Amino acid sequence: MIGIIGGGITGIATAYELAKLGEDVVVFEKRFFGSGSTFRCASGIRAQFTDEANIRLMKYTIERWKKLGEELGHDVHFRQTGYLFLATSEEEVEAFKENIRLQNKLGVPTKLIDMDEAKEIVPPLNTEPFLAGAWNPEDGKASPFHALYAYKKAAEELGVKFYEYTPVVGLERLDGSWLIKTERGDFKVDVIVNAANAWAPQINAMAGLDVVPIKPIKHQIIKTEPIKRGQIEPLVCPPSWNDSYVIQDGEDGGVMCGTGLEYPSSPDDFTPTYEFAREVLKWVVRIVPALKHVHVVRQWAGHYAKTPDNNPAIGKLAEGFYIAAGFSGHGFMMAPAVGQAMAELIVKGRSKVPLDWEWFDPRRFERGELRKSAFQIG
Repeated sequence: MIGIIGGGITGIATAYELAKLGEDVVVFEKRFFGSGSTFRCASGIRAQFTDEANIRLMKYTIERWKKLGEELGHDVHFRQTGYLFLATSEEEVEAFKENIRLQNKLGVPTKLIDMDEAKEIVPPLNTEPFLAGAWNPEDGKASPFHALYAYKKAAEELGVKFYEYTPVVGLERLDGSWLIKTERGDFKVDVIVNAANAWAPQINAMAGLDVVPIKPIKHQIIKTEPIKRGQIEPLVCPPSWNDSYVIQDGEDGGVMCGTGLEYPSSPDDFTPTYEFAREVLKWVVRIVPALKHVHVVRQWAGHYAKTPDNNPAIGKLAEGFYIAAGFSGHGFMMAPAVGQAMAELIVKGRSKVPLDWEWFDPRRFERGELRKSAFQIG
C-alpha cells in the first residue's frame, strides 16, 4: 500500500500513475481536493524556462498534456494558445535571445517576434512600450478543475481510495513500513509520498525529515468579466513590469491578471488584499489598456510553495518516503510528467521521463547545492 499526502494535482496524478502500475494507493487531503495551489493557479503551461532541466521536463510534459484528455476519458481543456513574453529594454532583448537559443537547442520552437506580429497574436496589446517578444505557440493552458477531476475519476476506476477532510496528524516509522495517523484512524503503508506542497514541511517534520526548506508565499489573481474570445489567448507578460501578466480563461473568456506582489504567510491564509488589486491593475491596464473598461468579478489568493532556488523537491528523502513539493508556482503545469516519474521511480527504481533527479534532488538544500533559479512566471 502506498499513502499519498496531499490532494492537489501532483498527488492525484501520482496516485493515478501508481495505480496504472498495479499498486494499491490511498490519498489523504486535509480540505477538499484541489483546495491548495491547484484550484488557485492561472492555468498556464509552458516550456519557456531558462535552464535545461526545466525545459526538458516541460517539453515532455506538454506532449503528455496533448494526449491527457483522451487517456483519462475527460476533456481537460488543454489548448496550445502560447506564451508571449515582452521585452522593454535592449538588455532584455539580448536575454530573450539567449533563452531562445537554449530552448531551440532542446527542441522548443520559441522565436523572437516584433510588435506587429505580437499585435496579430494579441489584438488589444499596447505595443508602444515593448521592443520585442519571445513567443512559443506550443505553450498553452488547461483547466485545473477539469484536469484534477479527470485524474481523480480515472484513479478511482483503478481502485485508488480518496479521503478528503482527513488531516494527517502524525507519522510513525515501523519496521519496513509507516503508520499514517489521521483523524479517521491509522493507516499502515509501505511507502509515503509527500505531495502536500505548501504544507510539505509539516509532513516532513512528522517523519523526522525536516531537511527541505519550503515557504508558503501568498500570490493572488483577479479575474474580469468575460470578453470576446481570442483577444488575450496566450499568457502575456513583460517580466520587467513586476512579473505582471494577463491571460484569457480558456472556458468562460474572463481575463486572469497577476503580478509579482508576494506575501510570506501561513499556508492556511487565503485572504485576498486590496493592496494586490491596486498593484495588479496598475500594470495590466498598461499591457492591455482596454481592460480599464472591464469589470473585475473575482479576486482570490493561493500560494507559491517556494524553495530557495524556486525549483521543486522531487525524489526520495528516506527509505519508503518520497517527496514532490515546493513547486514555486509550477506544480500544475508539471503534474503529468512528475506524477508519471514519481510512480515509475517508486515501482521500478527508474523512469523514462526526462526528469533530472539530481537537479531536483530534495537533499540538495542540506548540502548547500542550490540550482539556477527557475524562471518563475505563470
